[in-house]
Amino acid sequence: MQVVVTGASGFVARNVRKYLSDNNVKLISISRKDFKKFKNETKIITKNYDEKTILPKLKNSDALIHFVGIGKQTIDNDYNLINTEFTKKIINLCKKSKIKKIVYTSGLGVSKNTTLGYFISKYKAERQIIDSKLDYTIFRPSYIVGKDDLFTKYLKKQIKTGQIQIPGSGNYSIQPIYIDDVSQIIFNAITQNKFSKMILDLVGSESIPFEKYVKEFSSGTNTKIKKISLETVYHEAISNPHSKFGVDDLNLLIGNFKGDYKKLKNISKIKFSSIRKLLKSGSLL
Repeated sequence: MQVVVTGASGFVARNVRKYLSDNNVKLISISRKDFKKFKNETKIITKNYDEKTILPKLKNSDALIHFVGIGKQTIDNDYNLINTEFTKKIINLCKKSKIKKIVYTSGLGVSKNTTLGYFISKYKAERQIIDSKLDYTIFRPSYIVGKDDLFTKYLKKQIKTGQIQIPGSGNYSIQPIYIDDVSQIIFNAITQNKFSKMILDLVGSESIPFEKYVKEFSSGTNTKIKKISLETVYHEAISNPHSKFGVDDLNLLIGNFKGDYKKLKNISKIKFSSIRKLLKSGSLL
């Protein structure tokens, strides 16, 4: 089996690529940044995903996993450009290279009723994929956690300062899923027909209040928890491009979005990792 991976240098893509490589899937991995190559892998570095460079190398591929996306806007890269327009480009690449299956990571909370710019761009990308006539599996992930995801890195950095800052009350919940489970599920999605034309929430079994997650993550480290008013955090997010949280990071965090874990479990048939056990064991630190 041969699979194309876009956004190959990112945290989720890196772990999924390793899992696929270990399961003897041939990979063609594309990224704007350089990255470490696994066995059975062809590496393509390209700034603008130029068709002339890429297309000849995609022949005979069975599926494409599309990981490219942004969660924070800048003057140069806005949501519509990266999340929506770029997905259109990837769909065209699939069609021209006769790839019949696309797997896409959208976002938990995406729906036609959303008013959030990030979600709107992801919803439009989903619709493009559904309307493309390609076979597809669309995942809407919650926080995907492991040793070096952005969220975990942020918490580790805060622990080094001796204090973790929590926006607002910390009573809002997250539904994290472990990266190893995600890798297995995505592998199943490209190898099993039952994932065909499905939209699935990519979530763990446990919904955990944010403050509790932070306390369990940092237990045994003598780290203090400090709550900061949402007004202060939002002002920082709006006025400082280097703030710890972006505006949409905060919207996603405080949005308290819940995913359909049972549906994912019934289709994937995998044994999910307990995030609480991972936190208690300290294996995420």
